[in-house]
Amino acid sequence: MWDFRASGCRRLGAAGSLAVTLGGWAGGTLPVRGGWGLWEPRGSALTLAGALLAYLGLTLLVAAWWRYGVLLARGEGDRVRTTLVWWAAPLLFAPPLYSADVYSYIAQGAMVLEGHDVYGGGPAVLSPGELGWDAAASVGGHWTDTPAPYGPAFLVLAQLVVGLTGGAIIPAVLGTRLLAVGALALIVWAVRGLGGGRGGPDGAVWLAALNPLLLIHVVGGMHNDGLMIGLMLAGVLLAVRDRWVLGCVLVGLAMMVKSPAAVALPFIGVMVARRDGGARGLAKGLVLPGLVAGAVAAVATVLAGTGFGWLRTQSVAGTIHTALSVSSDLGLGLGLLLGDDPDPVKAAVQNLGLLAAAVLVLVLVWRAWRGRLDPVLGLGLSLVALVALSPMVQPWYLLWGTAAVAAAAWRSRAGQVLAVLSAALVYETAPDGRTPWYGFVVAGLLLLPGLLWVRREPWGEQPSELRRPPAPAVDPAP
Repeated sequence: MWDFRASGCRRLGAAGSLAVTLGGWAGGTLPVRGGWGLWEPRGSALTLAGALLAYLGLTLLVAAWWRYGVLLARGEGDRVRTTLVWWAAPLLFAPPLYSADVYSYIAQGAMVLEGHDVYGGGPAVLSPGELGWDAAASVGGHWTDTPAPYGPAFLVLAQLVVGLTGGAIIPAVLGTRLLAVGALALIVWAVRGLGGGRGGPDGAVWLAALNPLLLIHVVGGMHNDGLMIGLMLAGVLLAVRDRWVLGCVLVGLAMMVKSPAAVALPFIGVMVARRDGGARGLAKGLVLPGLVAGAVAAVATVLAGTGFGWLRTQSVAGTIHTALSVSSDLGLGLGLLLGDDPDPVKAAVQNLGLLAAAVLVLVLVWRAWRGRLDPVLGLGLSLVALVALSPMVQPWYLLWGTAAVAAAAWRSRAGQVLAVLSAALVYETAPDGRTPWYGFVVAGLLLLPGLLWVRREPWGEQPSELRRPPAPAVDPAP
């Protein structure tokens, strides 16, 4: 019989994580070349077996995580950071999982070292004999000729990894994974410092960092979103502790990894304005956070030597259609109905989606300024809205807002809904990085009952199985 206590969840999740890793050695996102005989395709039968083992492990991990969250909501969970170590440790030795993006990171770092304009072309410009050529061969199809959408701070780190490893695939991947582990540690520190709201910091770590969506895509897939989230939330934590200038510096660095971190600035401005009060506080809050972060971005760009091309490549991701983007799907459908060329209609709908997201962010900032909404929670909800209405959406983008919501109010209805979405979206991507149709089916099969469960058993209330009628009064002894 399975131990339904926290210790049993800890062991089950570790077993699941180990199965994901072992399955990834045959069914993961393996390089086209440069795998040193270790990370190479082993034939279709073994690849299929590896993928099935990884799916089984992922299911065990999700089940253990969900049960662990229920225990925390009841006040029965313990040793969350120890559990995180148990679950993350096996993934440290896995090949790239669920995405080929790490090969893009390595190739882009090599492009800078070889003197190529990383904002003018894609990894395909690398030639045989140049650093990163092996990595460029494994870059996902759309990204081969796509300029980097990342800021210079991340490219400096990518250069460092390539320079230290010579661009060899396995050492470079493991070096990038060390960056992902550092990002994970930063996320844990930040969400614990922010407290997690009612339910405490352990629950915040459960939703933000122990989350299987983060484990497989940040630790397993090494997406730089983890670094953006860690720097952004660390900056917010410093602002909460009245060190807002340093906090804005960190947010500026987060923007130089991925630009959506800029959404944190108006909420830091709210903190500054409410703390100082009056017209002077309002002026400081409106102007100074943006000036500090903008100065950091400018200095980082000059010091990195990569140029300001990142300003023009922020929209390149929107040219790649992803099925999770509601605005792109709606725009494409309307465009096909209205004419032979759907692109203009699709672009218009995408822009309307971004405009709607901007309006929602402003509404949430206003509510935070009026004291009706916690600024950290407002940041999380704003990032969720931005992702939902963006022209390109990947499953791990949900982590942007989920981490902030976890840091402010993990037991809220929003936190519980985001937990359900996280559990569903882990299935959207296969271990080899593809997005097969059956991943959407499994995600839907989990999503619908999960949302019904949220409605019936909100974590803000006592679970139904714990609601007991009061014991009958005992008649006093005669």
